[in-house]
Amino acid sequence: MIYIKTYDFYYDLPPELIAQTPIQRRDASRLMTLDRETGAVGHRHFYDLPAMLRPGDCLVLNDSRVLPARLIGQRVPSGGACEVVLLIDRGENLWECLVRPGKKLREGAQLSFGEGQLMAQVQTVLENGNRLIHFDCQGIFLEQLEKLGRMPLPPYIKEELQDGERYQTVYSKAVGSAAAPTAGLHFTNELLEQLQDMGVKLCFVTLHVGLGTFRPVKTENLDEHEMHSEYCLIPQETADIINETKARGGRVVCVGTTSCRTIESWAGEDGQLTASAGWTNIFIYPGYRFKVLDALITNFHLPESTLIMLVSALAGREHVLEAYRQAVKERYRFFSFGDAMFIS
Repeated sequence: MIYIKTYDFYYDLPPELIAQTPIQRRDASRLMTLDRETGAVGHRHFYDLPAMLRPGDCLVLNDSRVLPARLIGQRVPSGGACEVVLLIDRGENLWECLVRPGKKLREGAQLSFGEGQLMAQVQTVLENGNRLIHFDCQGIFLEQLEKLGRMPLPPYIKEELQDGERYQTVYSKAVGSAAAPTAGLHFTNELLEQLQDMGVKLCFVTLHVGLGTFRPVKTENLDEHEMHSEYCLIPQETADIINETKARGGRVVCVGTTSCRTIESWAGEDGQLTASAGWTNIFIYPGYRFKVLDALITNFHLPESTLIMLVSALAGREHVLEAYRQAVKERYRFFSFGDAMFIS
């Protein structure tokens, strides 16, 4: 048996190419095109996307909205600083969280945020080091979070974000992600209208992105990696649009790896979709056979990440790594606030 190795997906990235802030105009980002059959690469801008889509295609967009899930507060009664990042809603104001400092936040620890506007208690220390924390507030919890929380930006972004909406897609509505589905950040409402006017269908799925998306692959062999689980949902309307698109011979173009993982998780072997909801831990890497997706819009991903492995499953590892080498040479911007790629 031939094992696929994690280091097969390494590439050298100069740190200065990691985008620290969004560009002024969303759709002015650069757009690399990659032909997955030939490996041919082109260089465009995101506002050129209508020239690459056809009437009868459909775009699958993830409408998840990022929680301002990073809370800075104090431990009670010591007053020492603490930081909590909300990961998974376990119901009735109980959340699975990342915490700092871990040594101080044991079971029973009391926390205060916003000078007591929001109180919390650590209930359980989980095996993975995360905490189950119960929050207590006056009024609606998510409204308090909107007021007190900050955006949980990826660890490679060191600059503070001035406008929190720039880490949200213009079509976001289902609150629940710990990180943005970043391929969608390039769209403007005007660009979406332009695509609809030319006969491209828009449909929406929801996948709440967890911080596990940034977790490195620590195993040498890919088949030993344990993929994180994320909650996702496909409405019946979306299933119908995708099924009709395939039946007519149009292309299903996923915006982002999250949209791709959602539809591939719930598609039948015949490529048909029905309304579905649940947790997925699908891990897509070379050798995977796509059941629904025809093309992908995505950003440039971290070396040795599960995301570059998914892209390589679609376009071939050699083609992808050569495209990334060209992106470095051409000084593309990388990662969450960076440029995009269209693989067809």
